[in-house]
Amino acid sequence: MAELTHVSPDTPLDEVVEILERDGAVIVENFVDSRTLAALRADLGLGLEAAGYSESGYDGKKTKRLSSLFQRSPGPMTRVVLQPQFLGAARRLLQRTTHMWIGKLRMEVTPSIQISFTQAIRIDPGQGRQPLHRDDAMHLWRHPGPPCRLQLMLAMTDFTSANGATLVIPGSHRWDDERAPAYAEAVPAVMPAGSALLWPGGVYHGGGANTTDSPRYSLSVALDLGNLRQEENQYLAVSRETVLTLPEEVQRLLGWDRCPPGLGQVETQDPHLLLEQTQQELATRPRGANPLA
Repeated sequence: MAELTHVSPDTPLDEVVEILERDGAVIVENFVDSRTLAALRADLGLGLEAAGYSESGYDGKKTKRLSSLFQRSPGPMTRVVLQPQFLGAARRLLQRTTHMWIGKLRMEVTPSIQISFTQAIRIDPGQGRQPLHRDDAMHLWRHPGPPCRLQLMLAMTDFTSANGATLVIPGSHRWDDERAPAYAEAVPAVMPAGSALLWPGGVYHGGGANTTDSPRYSLSVALDLGNLRQEENQYLAVSRETVLTLPEEVQRLLGWDRCPPGLGQVETQDPHLLLEQTQQELATRPRGANPLA
């Protein structure tokens, strides 16, 4: 395959999902608008500038990384995660109904999905290629089989073959766990700023080498099955005060939800009830009082 398939925000979800199932990756051009892209650059740029370089070769010793993105840029990140092709494809690919027996009662269960990981990334000049890897290895996921993750890489600057565009091995989501990846099989995700690469967690990929004289900026978000532990602890990464400002769908995606049949409960109840209770208490508190006291 010479290059990855590119689609537009108007491409039907069925077609996006078909490409993901076939190739293991798709690029959505104009994934975010110019206003959102500018806001993300403003909210995350200084943090990336102040961040230190990674200490491990895997993360890149000339690469800077910044997490807790919903705390740092809640509005723009909300628009990223609610983009219909990303969220829609994740629901379609991950939320597969299964069944369980309780006594002689056969119950169908559909798991929820959650935001597992957020990170802004700056690959500086001189950074070499990242080792090719599968992100669902974090959960020791076995292949081939249904996916547990859908991830995106949003280009905050243009991605080129020379500046470190993410390398992807198309079709590798169908490989078993004994086949090792090779750079010769990888394709660079070349795309303009504002575009996003989507791929399931079983696809081998890695950051490319930056041989230019300018940094490459991006951010990544992963949506995982709700019955898996989040890679990034969103309950600590995003304050409850910030969570209260977000739409309910994003609150639940951040983990304030109960994954069927009953994971994540508080006193056997949906944890989102705690947010609703806090919101009600805020409405009755005197102005200026600490909302979380």
